[in-house]
Amino acid sequence: MDLMNHVCKPYLDKFIIVFVDDILIYSKTQDEHAEHLRLVLELLKMEQLYAKFSKCDFWIREVQFLGHVVNEKGIHVDLAKIEAIKNWEAPKTPTEIAQSLTSFTHKDKKFEWGEKQESEFKLLKQKLCTAPIISLREGCEDFVVYCDTSKQGLGCVLMQREKVIAYASRQLKVHEQNYKTHDLELGAVELTVNSKLPHGCDFGIRTHHTILNRTLHEQLN
Repeated sequence: MDLMNHVCKPYLDKFIIVFVDDILIYSKTQDEHAEHLRLVLELLKMEQLYAKFSKCDFWIREVQFLGHVVNEKGIHVDLAKIEAIKNWEAPKTPTEIAQSLTSFTHKDKKFEWGEKQESEFKLLKQKLCTAPIISLREGCEDFVVYCDTSKQGLGCVLMQREKVIAYASRQLKVHEQNYKTHDLELGAVELTVNSKLPHGCDFGIRTHHTILNRTLHEQLN
């Protein structure tokens, strides 16, 4: 993957996405796509790297990639993956608990699965199966990141012209659980920067914390 990222670096995230040895080339028009294909094939040839023709797909309008379906409308959840989620059975032991429910896995806590947990498990499956479409970014303008925090974690969403482009989140570390709200809100802003959501583009940050808003505004001016 490091080799492919290095080779494709001139066009990476401009019209190329690389994962291991897979290369996705995306374009807005047929003429643009033909030019992008030419540039990538010439680049690979120059580096003496050759693709196996039988494993290539050209001029397709939709592709399945890393559990998602990507087309001109955006990024959708793969229907096959949704079916697998619908068939999930409720966990019966701590080792079957997903990462998102790590509070159940602590050894010093008794494992309990009651009506409340079952209801939340069903809600989780429903949310995963009705995930909103993630839109493809258009150019490098009008990016806004909305940040927020809770007692459990930090989160942010990148939007462009009121369309969701990407999400990022993480759980609070043990020592962070004692932080003041101001510090946690600032941590959500830091998460945005470290996640590199609007990669290579200018963006605005929205947070509902009044004091933090004032502080950031004063520093920028």
